[in-house]
Amino acid sequence: MSDARGLVDAHHHVWDLDVRPQPWLDAPGHEPLRRSFGPRDLLSAATRPIRGRRLTSTVVVQCVASLPETRDLLALAAGDPHIGAVVGWADLTSPAVGDVLDELRAGPGGRRLRAVRHVVQAEPDPHWLQRPEVERGLRAVGARGLGYDVLVRAPQLPQAVRLAQRLPELPLVLDHGGKPPLAGADLTDWSRLVRALAAHPQVRCKVSGLITEADHEKWTVDDIRPAWDVLLRAFGPDRLMFGSDWPVVDLAGGWNRWAATVDDLLDDCSGTEVHAVLAGTATAFYDLTPDPTKEMTPCS
Repeated sequence: MSDARGLVDAHHHVWDLDVRPQPWLDAPGHEPLRRSFGPRDLLSAATRPIRGRRLTSTVVVQCVASLPETRDLLALAAGDPHIGAVVGWADLTSPAVGDVLDELRAGPGGRRLRAVRHVVQAEPDPHWLQRPEVERGLRAVGARGLGYDVLVRAPQLPQAVRLAQRLPELPLVLDHGGKPPLAGADLTDWSRLVRALAAHPQVRCKVSGLITEADHEKWTVDDIRPAWDVLLRAFGPDRLMFGSDWPVVDLAGGWNRWAATVDDLLDDCSGTEVHAVLAGTATAFYDLTPDPTKEMTPCS
């Protein structure tokens, strides 16, 4: 769903608190997010172009471990010309996960289901992704031509590396660059593990969520650049994709400030490399093919 000059936001969320609670919003510091956010709100917030490109397509990502939420996101994508793909949730530990995925794909908006995600960062088991029942579920995901979004914190990156080693046929994308500890911690271990993960060719990476790992009030582009440099060298631009993590990004400056930061970070990239980061990689990974039944225009 992205044209040659389009911009894809490969990672954002929506939620309606009147329909479904979001318990994670109860954590301290999340007060600005304790309201409902919908696609129209994103279009109102995302007004700054990056390298002259305005937002044309998005990937909406699950928040909670809920099949009803995934069904709602798929139904939303079916009626919204800007949502090109959905990253949903299914219980990877269930023996019936394959049947559940088939049911989701057969339902309203099911053709927009492109990947699955589980909030592994909240799992205390340091080997959760290597549980036999989880691996069985992930094989069912891959067998259906779907990808898997890997959401881990920096200390959990060894799980992601082992996953890439054990399931080389499963397309993976690392959310939020593996959450580098940008609020003053050493990046050495994170950098080493990111390089190890990037050595596996089936892995892509989202340049998203970085500013919320930095000091929310004081961060600058120079604070983000060391992580960007590592990701760019490790994955190369043709395996990186821009994402906003909206509306969570509002905690650290908002969509437009993050867009301006990415614009600066792309200074040394060629036109081909810029296209990969801003549209090409996400379009290929999430199969953002145009839907002839939808009229698509840039978000402005």
